Amino acid sequence: MTKYIFVTGGVVSGLGKGITMACLGRLLKSRGLKVMAQKLDPYINVDPGTMNPYEHGEVYVTEDGAETDLDLGHYERFIDIELNKYSNLTTGKVYWNVLNKERQGDYLGKTVQVIPHITNEIKEFVYSVGKKSNADVVLTEIGGTIGDIESQPFLEAIRQISHEVGRGNCLFVHVTLVPYIKSSGEQKSKPTQHSCKELMGLGINPDIIVCRCDMPMEKGVLDKIALFCNVAPDCVVENLTVDILYEAPMMLEKSKLSEVVCRELNLDTQKPDMKEWTDMLERIKSRKEEVSIAIVGKYVKLHDAYLSVAEALKHGGYENSCIVNIKWIEAEDICDDATCKKLLADVDGILVPGGFGDRGVEGKILACKYARENNVPYFGICLGMQIAVIEYARNVLGYKDATSSEFDAQSKHCVIDLMPDQHGNIPKGGTMRLGAYPCKIAKDSLMSKAYGEDLIQERHRHRYEFNNEYREKLSNAGLRITGTSPDERLVEAVEIPANDFFIAVQYHPEFKSRPNRAHAIFREFVKASLKNSKNK
Repeated sequence: MTKYIFVTGGVVSGLGKGITMACLGRLLKSRGLKVMAQKLDPYINVDPGTMNPYEHGEVYVTEDGAETDLDLGHYERFIDIELNKYSNLTTGKVYWNVLNKERQGDYLGKTVQVIPHITNEIKEFVYSVGKKSNADVVLTEIGGTIGDIESQPFLEAIRQISHEVGRGNCLFVHVTLVPYIKSSGEQKSKPTQHSCKELMGLGINPDIIVCRCDMPMEKGVLDKIALFCNVAPDCVVENLTVDILYEAPMMLEKSKLSEVVCRELNLDTQKPDMKEWTDMLERIKSRKEEVSIAIVGKYVKLHDAYLSVAEALKHGGYENSCIVNIKWIEAEDICDDATCKKLLADVDGILVPGGFGDRGVEGKILACKYARENNVPYFGICLGMQIAVIEYARNVLGYKDATSSEFDAQSKHCVIDLMPDQHGNIPKGGTMRLGAYPCKIAKDSLMSKAYGEDLIQERHRHRYEFNNEYREKLSNAGLRITGTSPDERLVEAVEIPANDFFIAVQYHPEFKSRPNRAHAIFREFVKASLKNSKNK
């Protein structure tokens, strides 16, 4: 029978529920268990696909094309699993499904209510993960903070699940803040006590309390939390701030978190095998060289908008024994060649990530031009690939008005455009090319060297494509197409052979990078940037 673990958070937001759950998932997987993870988000958007990155951070895309919360990236990176459309649910999606059922007559004329119809929809979604994946353990994070009015249907649903599956098959993990009052030199347990009381008032008794803190907790504080929150002493676990994010699983395991979880769920497992993880941490700690890489984007003020890209760069550094220092550059700050040179002269590599809209586009084009003309390693992702094509068309082919129809549909040279079957009134949400698509790689290319394969699968999130009308002209001018769809209809990757390293891809490789297994292009990009650093 599938076991269910629910992770909630209290006191304040941003405590790291997602990281805590991802760490626990990794530890349980190391014990030989099949683990799946999901996030329940209380906001009313159907999915985060149309949300401003400043509001929500990046949109994480799964293999099957679901646009999801960024915490799913943590789950995939830590646990090393592939999630799916059953891994993220919002209040908006719940009501969308329920209202559609009501319109179709599925409820046979009954009054539709929060209980049981909304809660049943949530429960069905949670159960479906275990059924679809045949997982031993399903980990579910409840977004928001205990006490938030919008989270109440989700909390009621998981309370009902605990009643239905029975004790020993369900576990509640509550993540709380234990603040340190500098003036008195004390750690305070009262916020945790109040948060647990709030949770108990909703019919949920926490089984394990994970205490987020910046310094080790005194035994007296741990004992007080155990006593007043009604849990066993070893069920109060420290979650300390660590220097390297990927140290967190080992830190939690020192408190025997996975052992306690398995005991409470009556799971008979092997001892955790974390050798691959500890070997990775040794590589991380042994890095000596440094490399500077610029991310030129329009949302750089919120680094979470490019979370997976930043993590993938770090992963590339792990495999090249170097520390990747990211220089965040606001694309709008690049207004001319002189400014561009000033901002980029000290970096060893330039990465232009994905995005939508025309804000900052001209700055990204200038950054790409600088990389091409100065032989600085360049890596373009999604919009970054389109930028590379536009820049080449403008400054090599001489089409000064070259652009994307997304930015100027009236331009005579839309080298990036909608496909012929895409024209018309297309809704903004859920209508893009989403999820995994195959890509055929050209021989004797940087792409083939990186992947070591001639056919790959990568995740997409975009609407506009390389305009095939310009294929021959751009190719003849030195822009090599090195990745296409198997039928060669869609351009997926371009390179400039005249440069030491210049790759731009239409897809999002960052989503498939892992700390113990860096994505091939990120690995090679960091390697090229490190080489460039040494040659300066």
